[in-house]
Order: sequence, then C-alpha cells, then structure tokens
Amino acid sequence: MFESLTDNLKNAFRRLGSKGRVTDADLRRGLKEIRTALLDADVNYQVVKSFERRVRDKALGADVLKGLNPAQQLVKITHDELVHLLGERAAPIKLAKQRPTVVMLCGLQGSGKTTMAGKLGRRAKNDGLKPLLVATDIYRPAAIQQLQVVGEQAGADVFQMGQSNPVDIAKAAVSHAKSGAHDIVIIDTAGRLHIDEAMMEEASAIEAAFDEVETLLVVDAMTGQDAVNVAEAFSQRLSVDGVILTKLDSDAHGGAALSVREVTGRPIKFVGTSEHLDGLDVFHPDRMAQRILGQGDILTLIERAQQTLDANQAAEMQRKLLEDEFDLEDFRQHLRSVRKMGPLDQILKMIPGAENMPGMIPSPEEGEAELDLVDAVICSMTPQERRDPELLNGSRRRRIARGSGRTVQEVNIVVKQWKDLREMMRGVAKGQPLQLGDLMIGRQKKVKVRRPF
Repeated sequence: MFESLTDNLKNAFRRLGSKGRVTDADLRRGLKEIRTALLDADVNYQVVKSFERRVRDKALGADVLKGLNPAQQLVKITHDELVHLLGERAAPIKLAKQRPTVVMLCGLQGSGKTTMAGKLGRRAKNDGLKPLLVATDIYRPAAIQQLQVVGEQAGADVFQMGQSNPVDIAKAAVSHAKSGAHDIVIIDTAGRLHIDEAMMEEASAIEAAFDEVETLLVVDAMTGQDAVNVAEAFSQRLSVDGVILTKLDSDAHGGAALSVREVTGRPIKFVGTSEHLDGLDVFHPDRMAQRILGQGDILTLIERAQQTLDANQAAEMQRKLLEDEFDLEDFRQHLRSVRKMGPLDQILKMIPGAENMPGMIPSPEEGEAELDLVDAVICSMTPQERRDPELLNGSRRRRIARGSGRTVQEVNIVVKQWKDLREMMRGVAKGQPLQLGDLMIGRQKKVKVRRPF
C-alpha cells in the first residue's frame, strides 16, 4: 500500500543527502517534496499541513542545517512525526473485568466486518480465549450463513436467532456466553451501502444495551478519503473505541491509514493484511512508520512467524539446518511454512535493508510464481531423491523437469538454492556472521536474481 509513498520519501531524502552542504532553501525544498508525497498518497490535506508544520518547526528548531548529516536528522524527525500521526503506541482491545468482553463491529456494507469477526475470533482463540461470534445482520442475504462458515473456519462458536431483533440477539448472545464460559463476544452488525439513520440507530441501540462494550469501526483502506469521512461520521454518533483498517495489502495509496487517527482522534487497533483468517496484525505506529520510510519491520515479521509456525517443527528444522541434515523434503516444508506467513514480497519488505538491494523484492505475482516453481520441482522428485539429492544426475533432472513442467535449468536452480541455504547455515553453525547479502542466491545468465526462501 505504501510503496509509492515510500519511494517518494526516499527520493526526497536521497536528494537532500547527496548535497555536501544543505542550505535553508534545500531543507524547505525537501519539506515540499515530503508534502507532495503525502498528498499523492491521498492523505487528508489538513493532516498534511499540520504534519509539515510540525516537521518544519522541529527541523529548524533542532538546527538541522548545522548538523553533520542533515538528511538523516530529517529522516529521524519525519519518523517521529509519523509515529505521532499514527497514534504513538499500539492500542489493544480492552478486556472487561468481568467475563465476557463485548466487542461490536460496525461499518458500511462491504468493508469486511463479517470476515473481520472471524479474524478476531481466530486471534482470540490463539490468545487462549474462547470467542463467540454473533450474527445480528438480519438484512443482507446469507449474512448469517457467511458468519457461520467463517466461524467454523476460525474455530469459534457462532450465535444466531434468525430474523429476530438485532438488540435482542446481542443481549441473548451475551447471556449465552456467560453460561457457555465464553471469554469474548464479537457482534457482527448490519451495514449499508452508505451512512443512513436506520443503521446508526440500530448500532447505537446495540451499544447502549451493555454497560461496557468495545466498539470497533471497520473501514476499507482502499476507499481512501471516503474511509476517513466514514470514520468521522461514525465517531460522531457512536462511542468508537478504535478503527480496524482492512485491505492494507492492497494497492491503495495509504492515505486513510495516515489520516484516520488525526481526523477522528480514535486509534487504529488492527489492520487486515490478507484475505486469510490469519491475516490480521496489531497496529504498531512505530513499526508502520519504519515501513513507510523503507526501514523494514523485523518485530512484526518475528511475531507473524511465531503465530504461524509450529514451535516444535521450527526447532526441528533449526536442528537439521545446523547439523547438516537438511534435505529437499525439509526445504519444501520450509517453503510451505513461509507461505503461511503471507505473500513473499510482504515478508521480504519487513527485512531491514532489503528494499535497498536490487532484485531482492519480487512483485506479488513473481513471489507466488517462484514458490510454485520450487514446490512443483520438489514434488516431482521421488522420496529417495528428496532425502538424498546427490542422486540427481542428468537423466533424473530431465525426468523431474518433464514431470513438473519446468526446464532442466530451473530444476538446477532449485537444487542450487537448497545447497546454498545449507552452506549458509553451515557457516552460521561455525560462528560466521549472517549478512543480508548472503540471502541473495545468484542465477545463471538471462535468468533473474533468485530470492531467499
């Protein structure tokens, strides 16, 4: 989402850093480029004006021009102001003192509330809580059935009372949760194609039915400034505790993420990063600021790995790598585990410095194609060949190429990737430092650079 904004900001800082001596005019020109980059990203105009003023005041007040590296100082100031703009710190759901915690999802139709209910249910279950999803959307065709399907996929119970009054459904669900030992109740409310009085009154009535309720507004990040307008309208009518941005993995400009907190005063609590039920991340303003500035996000990468990968399998994989027992079957399982963490291009962008290495970050299509290639090649091998790749002579490689629909050259590349990864881990086992450049696996001529897996 922030790719264009990141590129524009990096270009502005690069031009400033290329100068031996930075003048006041250079600094103001750099600030103008930052402003243009934010406006191009569809950030609210008033938000951009306020942001630029704060950065300018800090830059001039900090005597940036007298510093040894004005460009780096400006990056630091911009980072700090981005963190401030995005909300300073993460804002998790507040668990009620007495079980169950009631969470109400509101928003327009099509924003992704029903899927988000399943994602929150999956996340709650992973955190050791027992979730209950509640179907109060009695208007949209098949909305109840959709929530039941999503709930089954998330491993969460679903409560529904057909076409009953939504407020009565919500009250009955909370009573059921108390008797069923559920820890959190997630209410999926009805939406509309646009904001109207009936939708607002119904959401207000559900909210008023409970003494303590966490109201989360789900907005589609792809709608740009409309998302900000929707958030502002809901915040004026409901006690919105936070915002969930969906489709953060899209190709939208990102203006909603940078504007919604400043305009509404409500924190962004979660962001949807994929269509899968595991595609939900806690929103960390400092980490998002680092990603916008092209500095990676290693902490989110680690958290996603911990949530996705089985600890015992990961430990066994590590043991095999360090003890030189890592075969092609292990390589295939490793790739499939990585795939569960999300699209390859998103994962690699979280590695600090990766975006500065030519050929390191694939397009979404290239990333999926490369993973498909490796999987197809290894699947075309016999179990014996996977366990002992030294058996792969010329005739076997030609057979594997025919079976996988690939070329012999591509089969050779997959085997080389496995060997390079094994050699790299041998070095780690001997105490050699691991450099980011070690992850780049070279291809033969006329073939693009291969990325790590």
